[in-house]
Amino acid sequence: MRRFYGASGWHLAALLMCFLVAGYAIWLVAADPLAWLMLLWFLGAVVIHDLVLFPVYALVTRSVNYVRVPALASGLLFLLFFPGIVRQGAGSFQDATGLTQQPYLFRWLLFTAAAFALSAIIYVLRGKLGKRTPAKPDRPHRETSRASHRG
Repeated sequence: MRRFYGASGWHLAALLMCFLVAGYAIWLVAADPLAWLMLLWFLGAVVIHDLVLFPVYALVTRSVNYVRVPALASGLLFLLFFPGIVRQGAGSFQDATGLTQQPYLFRWLLFTAAAFALSAIIYVLRGKLGKRTPAKPDRPHRETSRASHRG
């Protein structure tokens, strides 16, 4: 059985039982028109996701990392320095430190612009360097199958 089927007989029996259970479930549900509508919706969702949306995800993910990192850094700095950026408690801050909160917004905007600019530069450079990388020379492929070793 293993030589013909590739696995034990128990595997085949379990697989057949799974098919029987799945067939029984389909037979029970097939009488309901709503089930057919749900099946069509599911198949459509799978096709739309796998053939349309997944390639879009892949393309966006490659470039999104160059937006995600500076956005995260900028967002974290905004949360950290939020009172200073929006000048909350300006009087108390000036009384305690003798300084104003005026530079916070400008510095945060400057950091955000610099982070996105640096990320864009890295994106462009990696794109250009990736295209300029010379192809590796082809190595002769050795046949390593068992048949070639038997002679």
